[in-house]
Amino acid sequence: MSSPNSIGASGLSISRSGLFTFPNPVNEVAARVVAAGVAVLSVTAIAADLPWMAAVLAYGFLARVAAGPRFSPLGLLATKVVVPRLRLPNRPVPGPPKRFAQAIGATFSLAATVLALVLSLPTAAFAVLGVLALFATLEAAAGLCMGCRVFAVLMRLGVIPETVCERCNNITARPPAAASASPS
Repeated sequence: MSSPNSIGASGLSISRSGLFTFPNPVNEVAARVVAAGVAVLSVTAIAADLPWMAAVLAYGFLARVAAGPRFSPLGLLATKVVVPRLRLPNRPVPGPPKRFAQAIGATFSLAATVLALVLSLPTAAFAVLGVLALFATLEAAAGLCMGCRVFAVLMRLGVIPETVCERCNNITARPPAAASASPS
């Protein structure tokens, strides 16, 4: 087993060969497909008055934060079914900012879950899901990852150490084989 690998923003320490690893790099095409799914599920929850769907979204985000697409139905659908059929080239981007963005999505969807299912405030939950849908749509349609932008600002401010994402500033420095190794 390899030495522990600090995951950074999550504060967890795991083995590189462990079950709970996050891909690095991440295929931006897959990330955008997942974001489209999040947007569709969020809008569906709001439009169909299904507050329990906040919990489904929360599970997906938590699963993706913990292990990338491995335990996320939406992540698996994106990486194993949709993206291969799109026949687009792999677009590697650094994994840590995407993981941070997934953690923000987990926070929003968990907040919506608590608002809807614990506090019986579905309108407030739907407002939170509406914000989540907006940011997921920006990622899916325009490739604008707001969580990644926040991650970059936090790195510049020194809140997130540079060692968490040494390649964030230069993804092209990664050898081509490593850059295309992860499907997600």
